[in-house]
Amino acid sequence: MKKDLLSIKDLTTKEIEEMFDLAVKLKRNKSKFNKVLAGKTLALIFQKPSNRTRVSFEVGMYQLGGNSIYLSPGEINLGVREAVKDVAKTISRYVDGIVLRTFEHKNCLEMAAAAGVPVINGLSDFSHPCQALADLFTIGEKFARLNPASHKLGSKLKGLTLAYVGDGNNVCNSLLFAAAKTGMNIAVATPDGYAPDGQVVKDAKEAAKETGSQIRITQDPLSAVNGANVVYTDVWASMGQEEEIGKRKIIFKDFQINARLLTNAATGVILMHCLPAHRGEEITDEMMDSKNSVVFDQAENRMHVQKAILIKLLSKD
Repeated sequence: MKKDLLSIKDLTTKEIEEMFDLAVKLKRNKSKFNKVLAGKTLALIFQKPSNRTRVSFEVGMYQLGGNSIYLSPGEINLGVREAVKDVAKTISRYVDGIVLRTFEHKNCLEMAAAAGVPVINGLSDFSHPCQALADLFTIGEKFARLNPASHKLGSKLKGLTLAYVGDGNNVCNSLLFAAAKTGMNIAVATPDGYAPDGQVVKDAKEAAKETGSQIRITQDPLSAVNGANVVYTDVWASMGQEEEIGKRKIIFKDFQINARLLTNAATGVILMHCLPAHRGEEITDEMMDSKNSVVFDQAENRMHVQKAILIKLLSKD
């Protein structure tokens, strides 16, 4: 039976741990896995432009011995020129897996329901699972020294606190699920009216009962960052919200990652951003380029974690 990756909500804690364990091995020894997906082809169906998602999946698939094919927005015009389910049924006859980067999450659900091969959510308005998994993998790497007795990367997340400051968007949703599944604490600070999806918060808190994760939603960025080991932000206006940029710059002005905001963060705090960053808006140049920033480490880890995802989903007969 095929398995998809549409949201971290659908993963178990064990599955996340297994992906992290495999990603560690992939990062350490690229050549050892260079034939594991030989003869396999991955279709990248993108409604939205991409830098990291496209490059990391294409290069990752190549390094695993497989092939990828990129289908730009104009080539399919998903849901307009052709129904999502018809695209899924057709593409499934040619390839071994599909990465869909889309606007509406329902497209991911429809694609997965109709496809005969695994579907990976490369981004939707609801969820960005590959990003959040790579983020937690990076956090585990950076704080491994705090729990040296544990050989499990995911175990190194327990007891840490991530503060997410900004828009309660798809990345925020995915970080809530990821924290809840791994036992990491998370505090989310957003302006009034921009909080993460209420059902996501409810579901994350339910999952957190199993792991001990503490989840807090606030409108006070200083409170969220207080004592945080990790401070994370994203753009104030995502793709498709360009007409709101002017309004959002005013609403989010006190939610910028800057030196003042980090005054009460934990010693050794690391700074994260999923990119692309609008320097001078959600994060200052000083913070983006500081020794505390691990922004480009997390960007690199997209590929290692996604390679683990590809092996887990595509290597099964």
